[in-house]
Amino acid sequence: MLRGVKCWIAFILFFLGNMFLSAQPIEVSQSRKNVRVSSDVSAAITPVACLVTTLALQDWEGLKQGAFAGVMTMGVSYALKYLISKDRPDRSDDHSFPSLHTSVSFTGAAFIQRRYGWKWGIPAYAVAAYTGWARTYAKKHDWWDVTAGAVLGVGSAYLFTRPFAQKHNLTISPMAGEKHFGIYASLCF
Repeated sequence: MLRGVKCWIAFILFFLGNMFLSAQPIEVSQSRKNVRVSSDVSAAITPVACLVTTLALQDWEGLKQGAFAGVMTMGVSYALKYLISKDRPDRSDDHSFPSLHTSVSFTGAAFIQRRYGWKWGIPAYAVAAYTGWARTYAKKHDWWDVTAGAVLGVGSAYLFTRPFAQKHNLTISPMAGEKHFGIYASLCF
């Protein structure tokens, strides 16, 4: 009888211990926090580059096309997040699929590439790829969340964007310092 009581006590302690251990939040290292913050910033770089470029070139048709692509990306991303309700790897909420950061970033990159060519698209895709990697490294998304976001973003941009007809000498590049960052744009007539 004493042996049976000991087994039950051991089982209850094991069960309670596992319950409390699994309820503890996942600790995120400072490195992951820094990468998460950088992904918040990098997600905005390509859409801002789209806006700056279309305004600098007075490309009103491109501005309209980019806006349509952006609205579609945001709308479909939010709809899928709430319809699917997939938990994030860090368990912070259940809106992991698809990655909104990645879809927005890839929409901007695909818009730039489709509208202004591969010369400008390759750096934009590099920023978008970093955003996707950073979201998985920071445990905000799994790789399939990021892949779905990228496909959604590129698809939206390709659906609405047509190549730019005029030729201009346009230079767009990222800038970064110790405490600031930004985008440099130069247009020569």
